[in-house]
Parts: sequence; C-alpha cells; structure tokens
Amino acid sequence: MEIIPAIDMIGGKCVRLSKGDYGTKKVYNENPVEVAKMFEDNGIRRLHLVDLDGAKAGHIVNHEVLRAITSATKLTVDFGGGLKSTDDLNIAFDCGASMVTGGSIAVKKPEEFTGWIEKYGSEKIILGADVKDRKVAVTGWLEDTDAELMPFVKSYYEKGIRKVICTDISRDGMLQGPATELYREMLDEISDLWLVASGGVSCIDDVRKLNEKGIPAVIIGKAIYENRISMADLQAYL
Repeated sequence: MEIIPAIDMIGGKCVRLSKGDYGTKKVYNENPVEVAKMFEDNGIRRLHLVDLDGAKAGHIVNHEVLRAITSATKLTVDFGGGLKSTDDLNIAFDCGASMVTGGSIAVKKPEEFTGWIEKYGSEKIILGADVKDRKVAVTGWLEDTDAELMPFVKSYYEKGIRKVICTDISRDGMLQGPATELYREMLDEISDLWLVASGGVSCIDDVRKLNEKGIPAVIIGKAIYENRISMADLQAYL
C-alpha cells in the first residue's frame, strides 16, 4: 500500500481542518517546504498537496508553495484545491505538479474535466470524490450535491479515470478511523481502481487494516502532525 502524507495549505502555511470546517484551522508549520523535505528524508516518495485557499476562492492560490516544494524535493506531488479551469491546471503543471486532483470541476464542468482526462490521461488526472453520506461534496466541502458516490465514480471510470481519492468528510481530521468498508465496497464494484483512502486515519493500526482490505493507497495527515503515527511506524510500508 502506498503511503501519501498530506500537506494542506492556508496562507502558505501547513494546516489541518476538522470535517473541512475552515473555522477549525490549526497551523502545524509555517513552512510547508520544511515539512515536505522531512517526508522525503524519511523515505516518502509522494505528497498530496491541497490548496485550501484555492478551494474556497475558486481558483489556484498557493501555487508558489507548490513550485517551492517541487524545486526543493524530488517528491511526486499530486495537487488539488482551486483547480476550476484549464488555466489553473496549466499553472499547477507549470509549478511542478506530477498529477492534479479535480473534484468540484468534475461535478460542475464535466465536459472540461473530461477534456483533461482525454488530453493528459489517467496517470496525470485524479478524480477527487469527497463524500458525505455517500453523496459528493464540492467547493472545499462547503457545498453538498445530489450526486451519488458510485454512479459518479463509475461515470468517470468509463471516461478513462483510474485514480480516485475518496475522502469521507465526516471522518476527516477527526482521528476516528477511516471508512474502510466503504472503500472495500468501491473496489468490489471496480476492481482495478487505484483508490486512495483519505480521512480519519488515527493510528498505525488503521493503516494495517486498510492494507489488509487491499486498499491501494492511503493519505495520512493529522495523525502524523499530532504524533499519533511516526515516520518509523510507516517504514514497513515504504
């Protein structure tokens, strides 16, 4: 199973939220580049970088932090948050992102997002399926939709998507365990999906259980920053 630490950014700083609520912001480090270097030094190869300012503003904001991280490390960075147009996509790639995650645009501008898939392929475009009560949420989780999770994912699978980051909003930042059974159900329906579990990971035992269920990858955020999971704990998976 691939281990993917997360850096969420507000104001160029490394932060975490609870359940996507911007009012719960907690700053963990003033310099995300230092955090990225620490991950790389401990054997991490991929980073999930989220522009929370961008998600709220509707356009990419913290692209210079992305550029700084990709310039200072060899990490494979997947970037999300605020990618609402092809201009945003181009900025992300120009600043060194290896992959981008589209969530809101996949719901609100499906033709444009489908165009991204056709142009860049399944290796570079990730579907962000943020879910609340099995329905997709958008705009940095500030807006619920009527889109059911699995029909939404399947529709883009048919268009070429193979990588999906699924975040259970009710669990994100709560350190109460991931939605392991939901992820297993998703893989039972689409067996070759590169599904990335996100939200709720609280301890190394959560990682072990996801691995045992055959989940291909996991994003870990607050559990690392709160010292509930150490880099030493993760060595067996690196």
